[in-house]
Amino acid sequence: MTRRTDRLAEAIRRLTSEIVQRHLKDPRIKGFITVTKVEVTGDLRLARIYYSVLGDEKKKKLVTEGLKSAKNFIRKYIGDELKLRYAPDILLVIDKSFEYKERIDKVLKKIHKEVENGDDRKHNKSD
Repeated sequence: MTRRTDRLAEAIRRLTSEIVQRHLKDPRIKGFITVTKVEVTGDLRLARIYYSVLGDEKKKKLVTEGLKSAKNFIRKYIGDELKLRYAPDILLVIDKSFEYKERIDKVLKKIHKEVENGDDRKHNKSD
């Protein structure tokens, strides 16, 4: 990405976060929602907005539906605020990297416990 696309992506991330927290009145869009990152194509015509939702699958589905229904509002707001000739089309993508990280942490903790228990067994057998 170029400096321009990086700056635009960061501006869109900040704006989208503000929009979600302050301007959307949809009851489905409530709770802890974080705009994690934005990727903008080189021609500045498409912005992929990644977000995460704290909660169960039902909560995530509701937030996703609410954000998709607010997509045009978000796009217009971004275009107006950033004074862009063409407001980029936006694609809202749920970011599952946090869930993936948690799953990896659980596996590593389990392995660590098994290793510790294996060491305990070795020490007990030598006694």
